[in-house]
Order: sequence, then structure tokens, then C-alpha cells
Amino acid sequence: MTAQFDPSLIYFVGAGPGDPELITLKGHHLLGQADVVIYAGSLINPALLDYCKPEAACHDSAELSLGQIIDLMAGGVAAGKLVVRLQTGDLSLYGSIREQGEELAKLGIGFRSVPGVSSFLGAASELGIEYTVPEISQSLVITRVAGRTPVPERESLRAFAAHQTSMAIFLSVKEINEVTEQLIEGGYPASTPVAVVYKATWPDCQILRGTLADIAGEVRAAGIRKTALILVGAFLGDEYHYSKLYDAGFSHEYRRA
Repeated sequence: MTAQFDPSLIYFVGAGPGDPELITLKGHHLLGQADVVIYAGSLINPALLDYCKPEAACHDSAELSLGQIIDLMAGGVAAGKLVVRLQTGDLSLYGSIREQGEELAKLGIGFRSVPGVSSFLGAASELGIEYTVPEISQSLVITRVAGRTPVPERESLRAFAAHQTSMAIFLSVKEINEVTEQLIEGGYPASTPVAVVYKATWPDCQILRGTLADIAGEVRAAGIRKTALILVGAFLGDEYHYSKLYDAGFSHEYRRA
């Protein structure tokens, strides 16, 4: 049975990291039924718009202000149309949905969110790795360097580096020199492995591997300046340990050793 959606609400949909097959089934249904789609054209794969019906009005938000985006949403709702706001990756990371939601609330319009696959998950799949390697790292820090959007000092790369845990750094590859310097100053050894994943899950995905000592040179040589994740930590190295979950000598609720 085809899901039915409420045209009095705005639906924010996570588009996933790039591969158009990595959108959720619910997101796919919404695109197929939407009358108005406002999409982040500078970031999402345009192939996702192929899921829309031919008569859907699709608007690229790359050159729009927040006010213009809200006007499009409100106009669609007023006309009884189903409106989808399609944003890259997952909405909960650098997604700006709070500001859109608060502006919609001023107009008495509600919204629903449909999660998507984040690029940090897409990057892990490209590398075939896990961030939480037993006895190596059991935590993941997701962060960025300060740019036009400031970062609190307590969340600086130097501060996080003291933990030497797994790290996924967004929106920062253009500042790769600053990234590596801060991480080394904060406590990571210069020999710490690093992977830079450009356009994870896209056909032109590119992967660079190195260490904090040399990855900046590789990034510059490759000409990568945006749309890339920096992954840092011992989880990328050679040391690993098997999980206790499937260890024949480890008892748990479902199995006796």
C-alpha cells in the first residue's frame, strides 16, 4: 500500500551521501508523491529528481535565501500541495533544519523529518571499515574546523585530539593544513593514519590514504578542495581485535561458552 502524506506539513528528507539508491524507502515514496521539491542543488545527486513525478515543480535552493525557501514552502502548503525539502546526507548533521522549522512555526506550519544516510557512513562503506574497533576505539567524534561558521573553543580539533579516538571531520578539507596541525598539537601522533574520501558513494569517488604527517600534500596534489571527509584515527591502522560477541569462549544471554 502506498504511504499517504499530509500536505499541511513540510517533509524534510535526507537525500543520502550521493548514490541515489541510498535514499530511504520513505524518502523515495515522498519524492514520488511530491508536488513541490526544494533541493540542495550544489550537493545532492540530481539523479534523485528522477524519482519525482514529471509535473512536480523542482526548485534548486543553491541560490536562494532562507526567506525565499520559506516562501516556496508556505506557498505550496497554501495551495494544498505536498512539499518536500530535500537535503544532503542526514538532516541531523549540519542540516540547518532548526532555522527552517522555526520560520515555518511562525507561519503555523509544521514539519516532519525523514532521516538519510550520512556521508560519514558512506565514507566508511567506501573504505570497508568500522569506526569502533574493539580495544582500539569505541567512540566517534563528528566535527569540523571553524570557518564562516564558528566552532566553540571547547570543541576545537586540539581539544578533541586529546582523546585520540576515531574522528570524522566535515567541511574542512580546504583547510587540511590547519586540520593536521591542530590534531598533532592536540595529541595525535604524526604517524596517525588518515583517509580523505571525496564524494563518498558517487561514481567519481576518490580515496586518499596517508598519515597526519603527509596527507595534506596528497590532498593538495589531488586538487581536492570540497565535498570530502577527513577520517582520522587508529581504527584505520593495522591493529585490530576480534569482537567478544562471536567468540566461542565468551558466554552471553544467547550462547554458552
